[in-house]
Amino acid sequence: MKRFLVLVTVIAFAMACNNASQPVSSAETDSLLNAMKMKDSVVEKNKATALASAQAWTTGKAENVLKDIAADAVDYGDGSMAPIKGIDSIKAAIQSFMNAFPDMKGENFLVIGDGNHVAVFGDWSGTFKNAMGKMKPTGKMFKIKDVDLFTFNDAGKIIEHRSVQTNDAVMKQIMGGKK
Repeated sequence: MKRFLVLVTVIAFAMACNNASQPVSSAETDSLLNAMKMKDSVVEKNKATALASAQAWTTGKAENVLKDIAADAVDYGDGSMAPIKGIDSIKAAIQSFMNAFPDMKGENFLVIGDGNHVAVFGDWSGTFKNAMGKMKPTGKMFKIKDVDLFTFNDAGKIIEHRSVQTNDAVMKQIMGGKK
């Protein structure tokens, strides 16, 4: 049995060496390089789109955040609540948050992308100045570090959003122990 395994290993090694010694055509090399460039181009475009969406929060207009979102997108938030499905529902939720925190801003962004996934790291802050649903404003500020995770479709539209920071982290800061 040992001889058989050694023989199979030697044959496999010899075949690998034989294949490695055959030159790769320039057409194959060019094709591979072009595929890599196209992938890099798509990733860079997705990174720019995700960053623009994050930066648009400072405008106070949900439509600026949603400029590059697919109509059937889903916002999973931090996973503590039910996902928000569809652009109209997502827009209403974002606008409500923007109204409650009119001075909200993000800064110190770092963007990382791979394929159709992009992560935007940032420092976020805002002051609870206006009512949000039944919650009355406290005038208190929140400051968090967060990562927004975006998934893109082949058309370059955002189809999913997830947030790493929990809603509870913001609530503790703006409510000051109130329920």
